[in-house]
Amino acid sequence: MIGDFNPAFPGHRTIALSLDHAAARLGIAVETVWIGTPEIAAVDRAERILGEFDALWAAPGSPYASMTGMLRAIQFARTEDWPFLATCGGFQYTLIEVARNVLGIPDADTAENDPNCKSPIIFPVACAVPNRAKNAPKLSGKVAEIRLRPGSFLQSFYGRDEVEEEFFCNYELNPDYDWAPIEAGLPIVARGPQGEIRAIESPVHQFFIATLYQPQLSSTAAKPHPLVLGFAKAAHSFAESKNVLE
Repeated sequence: MIGDFNPAFPGHRTIALSLDHAAARLGIAVETVWIGTPEIAAVDRAERILGEFDALWAAPGSPYASMTGMLRAIQFARTEDWPFLATCGGFQYTLIEVARNVLGIPDADTAENDPNCKSPIIFPVACAVPNRAKNAPKLSGKVAEIRLRPGSFLQSFYGRDEVEEEFFCNYELNPDYDWAPIEAGLPIVARGPQGEIRAIESPVHQFFIATLYQPQLSSTAAKPHPLVLGFAKAAHSFAESKNVLE
């Protein structure tokens, strides 16, 4: 788990629980470890630490203590083909990482970090969700009519084309940069009710998916979240393949 763990944050507490739900359903063992973003800000340290694990989850919680550390983790997963899942802030920073390192936009950033940045890939949520909890982010709570792209990896985990998911964020992809993930080789595989981009994936990696929503928030022991199940399966398969090579 890449992020700056905060036990008061539901999006953090529920990650390990959602993986436990998936592991129990799959009959496998899962161990979760949190890695703070400052720990992996240096290139050599990031590769050494991250390479010890079988999968990486870029957790919510932006702004991170070290933007550099989070971006290095995402770059490692992308370039080394490590099983990778990113949710909420992790989704936002995945878009920033590919904008900088694949599309060559060095000043790509989120308006949360720099409201005056020249290339604000990530921008404040445009349309607030009605009836959200008091003082909650503009995009929070359950949102229905999340449409999945038929034939995508993401859709295959759910087995249907439309889902309801939980959000908890104030920032999303700037519509002026809707072209960026596609240009970077990451097809859009989920859209919101108004066509907003809600998930991207790589068709060439073993598992590389980023969602603005937080699947961990709706996972239960009786009904593990299908995306987390898919992620756990990918981690287990990757671990087994590494053991064979060793």
